[in-house]
Parts: sequence; C-alpha cells; structure tokens
Amino acid sequence: MPQSDSRFSNANLVDRPRRFTLLTFGRPHPIRLFGKLAFFSHPALSIPLNWIRIPGLVSRRWQGEALREYPEHYEIELAIMDKTYMAKPGEVPQNWYVVDGTEKVVGRLASDIAMILMGKNKPTYTPHVDTGDYVIVTNVDKVVFTGKKWDQKRYTWYTKWPGLRSETAKVRMEKKPELILTEAVRRMLPKNKLAKKMLAKLKVYKSGEQHLHQAQQPEPLELAVK
Repeated sequence: MPQSDSRFSNANLVDRPRRFTLLTFGRPHPIRLFGKLAFFSHPALSIPLNWIRIPGLVSRRWQGEALREYPEHYEIELAIMDKTYMAKPGEVPQNWYVVDGTEKVVGRLASDIAMILMGKNKPTYTPHVDTGDYVIVTNVDKVVFTGKKWDQKRYTWYTKWPGLRSETAKVRMEKKPELILTEAVRRMLPKNKLAKKMLAKLKVYKSGEQHLHQAQQPEPLELAVK
C-alpha cells in the first residue's frame, strides 16, 4: 500500500494482509467487493462496507475506502452463526446428585438447587422443556438461617376457613423440617406448570434416613459454598 496516502497515514498499515474476524464462530468465507457492499461466498451474506470494523482504522469511511482501494491488504473472515439449540423432551440426559444439607444456609442452598432443577447450569437449557437434573438432599433438618430468622421469619398460609394461619421458622423446623427447604426452592422456580415437574425432582431426607435412590448412582455435590 502506498505510504503517501494521507487518508491512511494514521492507520499503521503494513504491506501484508491484515486478518480479522467479523463474527465469532463458523467457517471463514472469502470476500468480494462491489460498490458499497461486501459480498461473501455465501450468496445470502452481504453487508455494507461501513459496517466492517478494521483494527487500526477509526473512521468507518476510511474502512470502506481502504477495502475498496486496497482489498489485497485484508483477509476478512465471516462466520455463519448456527441456529439456537432448543432441546426436546427426553433429549437431554438427566443426572442425579446428592447434597449434604448440614450447616448450609437455606437461601444459598435453595438458589443453587433451583438452578440445577431448571437446568440453567447446562448449555442445553431450554425454558419450555425440563432439562434439569435430580437433587437428593440429606440432613435437611440441619440447615441453618442467618441472623434472627428462626424467630423473625414467619410462614403464612390460608385454609379457606376464617383466619390466616402462620408459624415461625423455628416451629416449622420442629414440625416439618423438610418443608423449609422445599418451600424455599419452590418459590425460586418458574411460576408455571413446569415448576411442578421440576420440584418433583427434589428429594429431601432428614438425618438418620437413608435415601432410596442408590440405583441411580447419585454423584456427591457441594453447594452453597461461601
């Protein structure tokens, strides 16, 4: 390229092809210049020259003129983006995990479990399909709350009879400790019909109880790590 061209004096161009990527993934496609458009080997792919960004050229007008007048100095890669993957029911294998709830904070543990039940921890996550895994929680009666939540946190429910029933977290732990974690996870799941299927994949067991899922060979998993 001539070094006397003042339009490109600040571009720091050299007499060798400069290679850069237009998009991120796919296979490269050669470029053909025609007027103000850049056509690639794929007939459906064409973009204005001023949409192309060349490292070292600040002005988009300079970029277009550089490509038109000195096309041999640039090797442009155009990547075709693949279609978004959407899983079908039963297509994604579902694993089993076992988690020890001893001394785990309820909120932190519930949020991690909800992500696994929804399948958001995997790249195959699909909003309308249950792609999550199964989670077994042992020692569910040994979870903890931070601060004074054992006395301050209250659970309320309505039985269609007059009056609103309520109880503290401490009382619920004495009566039905499995409900503390189950309700926390349920409220973190989507508010739709799919949430019922997701919540059914959560298996909780109190201390001293042996879970009944040895045949699934669950893998131990550490959650709610500070």
